[in-house]
Amino acid sequence: MSLLDNDIWTGRIYSGEWSAGSGEAYDVVEPATGATLGRIGSATAADVHKAAERAAQAQREWAALPYSERAAVLRRAGRLFEEHQDEIETWLIRESGAIRPFAALQVSSGGIEECYEAAALAAAPYGELLRSQQQRFSFARRLPVGVVGVIAPFNVPIILAMRAVAPALALGNAVVLKPDPRTAVSGGVVIARVFEEAGLPPGLLHMLPGGADVGAAVVDDPLIPVIAFTGSTHAGRAIAVAAADRLKRVHLELGGNSALVIMDDVDLDRAASVGAWGSFVHAGQICMASGRHLVHASVADDYAALLATHADRLPVGDPAGGNVALGPVIDGGQRDHIHRVVNDSIDAGATLAAGGTFEGLFYRPTVLTGVPTTARAYTEEIFGPVAPVVAFRDLDEVAALAAGTPYGLSLGILTRDVMKGLALAERIPSGLVHINDQTVNDEPTIPFGGVGDSGNGARHGGAAANLEAFTEQQWVTVRGDLPAYPF
Repeated sequence: MSLLDNDIWTGRIYSGEWSAGSGEAYDVVEPATGATLGRIGSATAADVHKAAERAAQAQREWAALPYSERAAVLRRAGRLFEEHQDEIETWLIRESGAIRPFAALQVSSGGIEECYEAAALAAAPYGELLRSQQQRFSFARRLPVGVVGVIAPFNVPIILAMRAVAPALALGNAVVLKPDPRTAVSGGVVIARVFEEAGLPPGLLHMLPGGADVGAAVVDDPLIPVIAFTGSTHAGRAIAVAAADRLKRVHLELGGNSALVIMDDVDLDRAASVGAWGSFVHAGQICMASGRHLVHASVADDYAALLATHADRLPVGDPAGGNVALGPVIDGGQRDHIHRVVNDSIDAGATLAAGGTFEGLFYRPTVLTGVPTTARAYTEEIFGPVAPVVAFRDLDEVAALAAGTPYGLSLGILTRDVMKGLALAERIPSGLVHINDQTVNDEPTIPFGGVGDSGNGARHGGAAANLEAFTEQQWVTVRGDLPAYPF
């Protein structure tokens, strides 16, 4: 039985049932071939407000249920991700351009594991006893916030939506989800259909594809007090400003320009493999991608040559049609941005060691050497398969280079001296640190988030972060009898 039968969702949005949105339906396009995969409905601001009203009503009954009933829905959702894994992977491959192993990771980590972790979260302790000098029982407890707005991007659509959707529902909230319109099936329809089949009561999950106007309506709606956003720093700033004006809480996971530091004591062959994965996986369209390869000067040329060799031999093509390492970038606008950054950086003095070309939306993995620290490839988040290589001479220099960015998402340090790596990491602001690994790492059990222009801290993943993100803390006292006051 198909989970994603086109007859269910064609031309529709989801608000407890499938119906036409107020916006104009549009084609779902496969970036690798340009083929039309289906037609999805789109929402407007009016749909957002209707969804928020219904969600707020449904949430009260959902929060009042025994936690075991919420957990049971999440467990059923996890099993549905397992049962329909092949079908969901195929949609990820065709709609987002993911290669099969990366699509499988999204379903297993973002679908199956997120649901099972959230099911356990429903039963987690949700309060603490507080000492008091008065004759009363004093405690703090956590209550659901109500309705959570989730705005998710195109690049890793299941993981980056489900890491908010699943824990928010488990903790007794309703959710209004706005997937990126370019991946509205794999990042929206999939999730809506899974929870529909899992028995989530109607009105608790709303899936509203649309553009920036729909996202703005989610942020603006007074019935949605918490926003979980993953996307660009530019958009995140705008959301933070709008939310602050409405006194809303926001959880922002934004861009990155993460450094991968390669010391002179490592196995260069293995380091180049690690670095290639960090920069080229999913065509570099990952916020944690290794955006700057900072290599000790004594081995920088050898490392760059090995990295270029890796880049040259990686097959690029349609992930649905063959065994490739890189699929397409998401659209022509992103491809043109990548190419401009590469060419501008070459004009600024960088040397092209590999790649720098494209066919259609297939951009070759690219290595730039001798990159000036003022070049765009060094200073900007590229969101493409580009690996800039810069040499350093000592720990003070590399600490300054790695920290010399407004971003602070992920950091990788490759060295045989683990303690030296840990000491270096302390000097570089970053939400995530990986000693002897590249920068692209994530698990449902860990607190995920960045600092600086990469976001406002670890607000996704792990029981403590999820409780902080999707509940409000309430102080409660209880006395055995009425106190006597002097009035």
